[in-house]
Amino acid sequence: MKLTFLGTGTSIGVPEMRCHCQTCQSTDPHDKRLRTSALLETGTTTVIIDCGPDFRQQALRVGLEKLDAVIVTHEHYDHIGGLDDLRPYCTTTTIPIYAERNVISHIMQSMPYCFCREISPRVPHMELCEIQPGNKFKVGDIEILAIRVMHGNLPILGFRIGSLTYITDMKSIDDESFKLIEGTETLIVNALHTKEHPTHQNVRQAVLFAERVGARETYFVHMSHRAGMHAIMNAKFPPHVQFAYDGQEILIEN
Repeated sequence: MKLTFLGTGTSIGVPEMRCHCQTCQSTDPHDKRLRTSALLETGTTTVIIDCGPDFRQQALRVGLEKLDAVIVTHEHYDHIGGLDDLRPYCTTTTIPIYAERNVISHIMQSMPYCFCREISPRVPHMELCEIQPGNKFKVGDIEILAIRVMHGNLPILGFRIGSLTYITDMKSIDDESFKLIEGTETLIVNALHTKEHPTHQNVRQAVLFAERVGARETYFVHMSHRAGMHAIMNAKFPPHVQFAYDGQEILIEN
């Protein structure tokens, strides 16, 4: 299975508007971070994790021709703001959207024109599929386990997919959920910036979490401009820990 990082940035992206810090002014393409999202591909199945407002740009950049499903971590705009841009993938089919019940309700409220009695042919045709933490579901040949993590006080989902664990926007995880990610070989987890934050891990906390998981490889995502520059920060991390970058591809062993 191949994973492509479609975006690795926080809710406002990097560079940040009106900011002239070193990261935002960097000419290194690794420091250009669209909103966090990932593409999973096997020989027969294509899935994206989260569909933020940069989805159109991300899909064009990777030449995304086929999409079987979207799995959603939570309802914040930077994770679902691109759902309307699914329209080109819904011309002959309906795209399943896998999310928790409260997220499904939020999608229906924010996009009522997709779920009214008389639906325009030019809206994305979505099938909203409820998932629950601790339960597995399957998209094509990809089996996914939903895992409860906490985004401050907001319960959200991470995902275990074979030897891969994908978590974004996490501040904490309880012992029961942590057991579900034991044995992870590839960890993807959020590292917002260098200071304390009430709803996200900072870089130091992300490094400590990576040490606790003990994965063979760890990639950080959902990084703001205050997380630092790609090359400088990666030089400080252990060899098996790194900032991911937009467009990076990694292979995952099941």
